[in-house]
Amino acid sequence: MSKNDVIRYGVIGTGMMGLEHIYNINAVAGGVVTAVSDPHEGSRAGGLDAARQAADAPSIIGSFSHHGELLESGLVDAVVIASPNFTHRSVLGDVLTADVHTLIEKPLCTTVEDCAAVVELASKSSKVTQVGMEYRYMPPVARLIREVKAGAIGDPRMVAIREHRFPFLEKVGAWNRFSANTGGTLVEKCCHFFDLMNEILGTKPLRVMASGGQDVNHLDESYDGRVPDVLDNAFVIIEYPDGKRAHLDLCMFAEATHNQEEMSAVGAKGKVEAFLPTSIFKSGRRGEHFVGNVDIEEIHDATVAYEGLHHGSSYLEHVDFLAACRGEREIEVTVEDGLLSVAMGVAAHRSIEEGRIVAMTEVLG
Repeated sequence: MSKNDVIRYGVIGTGMMGLEHIYNINAVAGGVVTAVSDPHEGSRAGGLDAARQAADAPSIIGSFSHHGELLESGLVDAVVIASPNFTHRSVLGDVLTADVHTLIEKPLCTTVEDCAAVVELASKSSKVTQVGMEYRYMPPVARLIREVKAGAIGDPRMVAIREHRFPFLEKVGAWNRFSANTGGTLVEKCCHFFDLMNEILGTKPLRVMASGGQDVNHLDESYDGRVPDVLDNAFVIIEYPDGKRAHLDLCMFAEATHNQEEMSAVGAKGKVEAFLPTSIFKSGRRGEHFVGNVDIEEIHDATVAYEGLHHGSSYLEHVDFLAACRGEREIEVTVEDGLLSVAMGVAAHRSIEEGRIVAMTEVLG
């Protein structure tokens, strides 16, 4: 496939995140949505309408109730999977044996066992399989990662991530209200952050300890007599080799806040920080800066053609994915990365449930 070839995309699952992917593909040069699939008629109609908004939209866009029909249509070179978490394993079982490139939304799957099966399937495919971890692409976060890898803080020793945000949004059938469908909050939501910790520290986790609960959100809701069971707050500490460590502070009833995400990495030479949605990056060097006196920048990426819901990160993710499909770059987030981030969330849930430190070897086997 040459860089001049237009890549035809199929989007599987056209709820909120599926629509976000469609709008971003519409803005990426060299990509066009040619088919959508979703079993929910309203979501499917929304996806079709979004695809038709592209300036170069084809006259006919395939619309299917089942992803198998989309794969058999011959209309697509690549697919984006944005269906509910609990469907990822079965959908990927079909997609990874088809002759298409794949961008799979996080989490890769809801269990470690399913993730491992997907890793095995992907290893047998000659096509690109990338996991949708768009937080890596958020401009101030990407800057933080680059600075750490360039040695700005020396060997990174500690990473701290705080997300204080709004509750889970409403989804079709309220599927995201139950851990059996999502993998649990620390898998569904926080695999992003565990992936960032691994990327920043450049190594793999050893042990996980966590404390959390469901104290505020969704307790007054009931679906067919079932009350939601998703955590809405947690502290998670991850230990890495050589004494490195990371910490997650999650609260999902904290929308009355200035920054939703605050991230920092610290080493012997200094500290770097990223803030969202203010898009601020801070850098302090020991011996040059002190408390209250650091370099502060507002970070934007001028190449972003569509900001969307995630500060332009989904656009940048699609630019890289398209380049990987053309063989112009390596895959940014591999299925192995996706598996490890899910395993960390599973370990954190087990730590909460059993009140103990959980070794990653227990979870990964």
